Amino acid sequence: MAQTSKLPAVLQWTPIGRFIVFLLSAASIWCLLAEFFHLCTMRQFTIFALIPATLVLIGMAVLDYFAGDGRLWRAVVFGSIGGLLAAFSYDIFRIPFVVAAVDHIGPNWLRLPLFKVFPRFGAMILGQPFDNNTTDTQFPMLTHVIGWVYHFSNGMTFGVMLLAILGSVGKRVILAAIVLAVGLELGMLFTPYMGYFGLGLTLKFFVATMVAHLIFGIVLGVYLKSRAAVVNGFPLSHSGSLGGIGLAG
Repeated sequence: MAQTSKLPAVLQWTPIGRFIVFLLSAASIWCLLAEFFHLCTMRQFTIFALIPATLVLIGMAVLDYFAGDGRLWRAVVFGSIGGLLAAFSYDIFRIPFVVAAVDHIGPNWLRLPLFKVFPRFGAMILGQPFDNNTTDTQFPMLTHVIGWVYHFSNGMTFGVMLLAILGSVGKRVILAAIVLAVGLELGMLFTPYMGYFGLGLTLKFFVATMVAHLIFGIVLGVYLKSRAAVVNGFPLSHSGSLGGIGLAG
């Protein structure tokens, strides 16, 4: 029997609820854009917007699990998992380019510092100074860790954003995920991203990053399609563990 939600529409998987989920999820990427466009520093946005938005999103999901019909909860959980798996795949594809650049091996077209931005993300969040001459080894380990955590938070929230846009997992979810991933990459080219981090927009860089984002979209879409029955299915059973919503299936 379908469970009736006890929550107001803004806390359910309704159009207004999905819009709120999208806005809260988008705080992760806006954390970076806010500094690019001089709205505030990335550190300020992280403290006063990203962290609160993340806590509110988690709170909405937990509320939906216990008092709602479970649709919002499933979207946040499976969107996050799909985005994280896609981010892993995205980075695995890029490892040969990074190794070639660091060790100066292989053909020149393979040598791309595609992980260069991650410690800089961490430095921006921690308020640490750097410039284009700062090497990766000059950043503390904590800076690297925070930068990578932020990177993966982007991947996770992109998965949630996709489900918030679609509402459910349909036949064209893979195409939709590819469009989102490639569109985000193309959109970044219109921001100060490249110049800010001292990256040259060469043809080889463009091709490598576009293929990486294509892989991200495919993995995200395939994962969500494999979980379509659960994401779109019956309300949650509160009888036990997360296995009841198909995480282990």
